[in-house]
Amino acid sequence: MNSVVFLTLRKLRAPLLILIGVYALGITGLVLIPGVDEAGRARPMSFFHAFYFLTYTASTIGFGEMPGAFTDAQRLWVVVVIYLSVIGWAYTLTTLLALTRDSAFRVAVTTSAFRRRVRRLSDPYYVVCGYGETGTLVCRTLDAMAIRFVVLDIDSSRVNELELHPYRGDAAALTADAKLPENLLAAGVALPFCQGVLALTNDESANLAVAITVKLLNPAIPVLCRATQPEIEANMASFGTDHIINPFRLFGEYLWDALHAPALHVLIQRLTGLPGEALATESPPPHGRWIVCGYGRFGREVVESFMREGLSSTIIDPDPPFPERQHGFLQGLGTDARTLTEAGVADAVGIVAGTDDDIANLSIAMTARAENPRIFVVIRQNLQANRALYRAFGAGITMVSAEIIADECVALISTPLLARFLHIAERQDEAWATSVNARLEETTGGTTPSVWAVRVDAAHSPALARALAGGEAVTLRHLRLHPSDRQRPLDCVPLLVLRSGEPIVLPDEQLPLARLDAVLFAGTAEAQRLQSLIARNSRACDYVCRGVEMPDGWIWRALARDRARGSAESHG
Repeated sequence: MNSVVFLTLRKLRAPLLILIGVYALGITGLVLIPGVDEAGRARPMSFFHAFYFLTYTASTIGFGEMPGAFTDAQRLWVVVVIYLSVIGWAYTLTTLLALTRDSAFRVAVTTSAFRRRVRRLSDPYYVVCGYGETGTLVCRTLDAMAIRFVVLDIDSSRVNELELHPYRGDAAALTADAKLPENLLAAGVALPFCQGVLALTNDESANLAVAITVKLLNPAIPVLCRATQPEIEANMASFGTDHIINPFRLFGEYLWDALHAPALHVLIQRLTGLPGEALATESPPPHGRWIVCGYGRFGREVVESFMREGLSSTIIDPDPPFPERQHGFLQGLGTDARTLTEAGVADAVGIVAGTDDDIANLSIAMTARAENPRIFVVIRQNLQANRALYRAFGAGITMVSAEIIADECVALISTPLLARFLHIAERQDEAWATSVNARLEETTGGTTPSVWAVRVDAAHSPALARALAGGEAVTLRHLRLHPSDRQRPLDCVPLLVLRSGEPIVLPDEQLPLARLDAVLFAGTAEAQRLQSLIARNSRACDYVCRGVEMPDGWIWRALARDRARGSAESHG
């Protein structure tokens, strides 16, 4: 039984029984108390007439006394029944009002409405578990990309915040614990349009529970999980979680890229950032001796990157584990000048403020810069609320966990081909990365480009598929022409063509497209929109391929082809 109906019936059971009892008593009394007809003879009332009289009396219609005038005894009984029924109705209405304020009933109503909204979704969507800082960034980016999503969060204030945000799409959200399978089912993880689940809560055991549940309920869809604890990561990996995102490890890799291959680091940042945002102009970190404040999970990844690059470091931590004393250890926080001076801040090339306290990190960075104005600062920002403070400080590199996770999620969702391109890019030299950066800079300027894939098949690109099936020679260059003025190129760069599983990196524009090709592009959002028009609209596709504007409708298009064929034959 529906939980709303069940709760309603349970709460209203007593007042309804009282009302039924009052009316049953009234009907019985009217049947037992005889009336008198015009001749003075006794005239008993039937059960039907008694029920009919009390029904229209209760509805305040008031047809009068029937089947004839009542005796005083009957009228007295009717007065008693009316007062009793007023008490019964008052009790029922009071209980009903109390029910609307009952938390369990409101949860049942909200959950029922949420289920109906999810079931009515007719477009592909993702389930986002956790609407904290990371979940908010992911949802806003998905909304900008016109990708629908459903949100579960245990904190009602976050759900209320989502309801107030002006998303373009209908964002269904529910205050519920994502660890519970019934809540994930309510969010539609087992429905056909669900494309994947993102477990982004701050509780990593909850993310683990989400991953297990989804793998059991719908193993066909991918799961993206946030995890920083090694044991949680290992557990997720043991049953085949599709993507485990550890922001500390990712930052360690980014930092090593910045040290070892600055141009590649810039390229990765450019392609994995949130589209449309200004590209951060970070200077590459210098080589030399570093100071690392905070040796938790983040600090270990940073020190690992320094060791991989052959750099020495001095660690400042209140209590690092014994085996790590080989790195050069000072006990403390690093927020005071004495500890930093003892660590050699005067001749260090850089410092990492990597504790889990934003104010402590800012204190470390400001003290270090006061002691050594030339020092390069890498700082960890834990809360988005402190963004203004970090911007005002202006560190060399600012590590924000929420943004790293959001960037990774969006890249994996929007363009799986991008991961393959970046994997290839990591094997290239700096000159190659510099040339790609220059092409993207020329195309999109100082903003992070949109990255998208075009799949040449009837489902995703019907116009391209029809043109290829008709023998049309479609090249990459045609996908870069403006659909209303083919003399103008679109602001986009082809990065990769995947053909029969084999990648073609930075393909030539004259490369003919083939059925089932997948092409990775980077460019402006406007170029992406116009290119989608070419891929789906036969008129736009014909124009960029042949320079002729074909009429709409297959009849007119067939006539136009016949005329063109006849004209060619007459000239031939």
